[in-house]
Amino acid sequence: MVALLQCKIGTCGMAANISTAGGGVEAAGKNRRAAAAGIQVLHSSEQAFAAASGACAVRCSSLSLGAVAAARAKSGGGRSGGMWAHVASPQSVLDFTCKKCESSGGAGDQRAAQFKSRHNNNNNLHASAMGSNNISRSSGGNSLSSESSQTAAAASSSSQARGSSSPSFSSSSPAQQSLGTIVTPVIREVEPRLSDLALSAPLRARPADQNLNPFQQIATLVLDMVEKTVVTALESKVPLPPTTDPSVQLQGNYAAVEERSVMNELEVTGKLPSFLEGVYVRNGANPQFEPEGGHHLFDGDGMLHAVQFKQGIVSYSCRFTRTQRFIQEQKAGRPFFPKAIGELHGHGGVARLLLYAARLLCGLVDGTQGMGVANAGLVFHNGHLLAMSEDDLPYHVRVLADGDLETVGRYNFDGQLSSSMIAHPKVDPVSGELFALSYNVTTAPFLKYFYISPDGIRGPEVSITLPEPTMMHDFAITENFVVIPDQQMVFRLKEMFSGGSPVIHNSNKSARFGILPKYDQSEARLQWIDVPDCFCFHLWNAWEEGEEVVVIGSCMTPPDSIFNESDEALKSTLSEIRLNRTTGVSTRSELTSLNLEAGQMNRNFLGRKNRYTYLAIAEPWPKVSGIAKVDLVTGEVTKYMYGHNCYGGEPTFVPRSSHSSAPEDDGCVLAFMHNESTGQSELLVLDATSPSWKLEASVKLPSRVPYGFHGTFVTAKELAKQQ
Repeated sequence: MVALLQCKIGTCGMAANISTAGGGVEAAGKNRRAAAAGIQVLHSSEQAFAAASGACAVRCSSLSLGAVAAARAKSGGGRSGGMWAHVASPQSVLDFTCKKCESSGGAGDQRAAQFKSRHNNNNNLHASAMGSNNISRSSGGNSLSSESSQTAAAASSSSQARGSSSPSFSSSSPAQQSLGTIVTPVIREVEPRLSDLALSAPLRARPADQNLNPFQQIATLVLDMVEKTVVTALESKVPLPPTTDPSVQLQGNYAAVEERSVMNELEVTGKLPSFLEGVYVRNGANPQFEPEGGHHLFDGDGMLHAVQFKQGIVSYSCRFTRTQRFIQEQKAGRPFFPKAIGELHGHGGVARLLLYAARLLCGLVDGTQGMGVANAGLVFHNGHLLAMSEDDLPYHVRVLADGDLETVGRYNFDGQLSSSMIAHPKVDPVSGELFALSYNVTTAPFLKYFYISPDGIRGPEVSITLPEPTMMHDFAITENFVVIPDQQMVFRLKEMFSGGSPVIHNSNKSARFGILPKYDQSEARLQWIDVPDCFCFHLWNAWEEGEEVVVIGSCMTPPDSIFNESDEALKSTLSEIRLNRTTGVSTRSELTSLNLEAGQMNRNFLGRKNRYTYLAIAEPWPKVSGIAKVDLVTGEVTKYMYGHNCYGGEPTFVPRSSHSSAPEDDGCVLAFMHNESTGQSELLVLDATSPSWKLEASVKLPSRVPYGFHGTFVTAKELAKQQ
């Protein structure tokens, strides 16, 4: 998206001296002072100088980040130590007043009262909106520590010591000098309003980045101000629908949780199956920061929840997947990457993209390492556990010996892959090969297909011709073919310019499925077969029966209901789709009337005819009230219901044996369950063969596990082969 945007800046120089304190930018000047979100801007036509660290935060407007950092360290930082503990306490900032103001009274007292009043109102509004969703964070928090406050103060002192010897823009690059013509009038225009903005918005402490040059420090100030005034103003004109309203998307057990290091010897009720040796890992969205604008559940940062079974001992941990997006935003202390679904709507979405492009241009963001969240799928292949979302390369995550998780980094298969990878790659249980798709929303070819050998060597990359970019969250494989769904959900970025969403349902398009021989090196033999009125977000399996390819998937209506507001209730119906390669005709039949979505089957039968699938009963949508075992031969459905006010997520089937001769349903089903009445989360272990869904064991978890997306079970033998 950003590649389509261009920005031109005039040429001019501007001399200035910038001092950095705790990441705040302070530019000193004559007779002009403003405080906004811990940033101080002062001008001088003759000489620039730095303001004193620890200056009065309230009464004389000379707030510095050294004071804010120290104030936050004193108060413990943030909102009562909650998950999003990165907003300075107004009262703690008020505690920092200069000696002059301590005795002056008058206007200073009035300003202090105004500050207190406005921030009390803001805090009351926040408390109403968030309800009980604040979660205490014991590690990985965003609030500044006493160590960081000392760093901030040291940075401020260092900048004072430099005095007038600091570099000017005349020594910077021509591109940086050219921003002067924009920076100067913008600052002069907004400076009188900065103090009011500081009073009406929560303070955010931006961590110090000594690598920013003077141009970038000024650019940071200006672009942050543009975001606060222009972008948010555009977004506020359009009420958020439930699909992108954070108060809806992150309510209850969808709310974010803190990271947790390994907790061992968890309480187990019942008896664990002896073959259950390894680790169950489940992916999900868990925003690192409280959303400032629109937010969709799919937008959150990836967090993995891991339950390890090791010689009868069960442990639990949860960790963020440290994507490049996560790392950069963590360093900045705030979110700034555009959210693909929650924010990229209408004119506000265009403004977000322009703002992101400007930050790229100024070198404030590294866009070369992707911006994906890795919050959807998981796969284990060639000794690598990979976390994925289709907007980026996968991320390699290692399971440590004690059951903890460690992000190794963005994984490009040793330099063989430069494009994104779909969230649901398929591992052939016989060949050990990994098959995957990669789609592009801006540039043709919009779709590519490739496979990776068991030892990590990529095969030919096949470009697939599509008339427009299409959302493909999933696909399927058989013994000899790959099955590619080209459905009605498409990307049209230009829709944002007319106030719409870039992800739309193209009602004029007929869904079709493509059948391509798995090892072909071009699309020449790709056969498309129309499947009218079909949108399968997930495909559970596919196999060959004579001239037909049989596909099992959940058909969703209306197709765009999970992305855009809809008056029609969502349905996700398990269906059998038959594609006749001789006649080019398809048939589709519903297997059950239940809403069945996320789920799995015995992965030893992937690409081959199977009998059973284990799917989440997505009722009331989007919550999961139970698990259904569907017999694809007889049509029989047996259900396990969680019980009153208890909900879960995707069930994961773990086979007792990897031998093809073993009964298909011989194993157990794992599923997280959360009791919304007690706040307790558990991992259930169910007998997959039992007609009555015998509960073999339950593991009491030490903290809440939010509802999430997809998971996998990595066996002890596979863990031994980790790279």
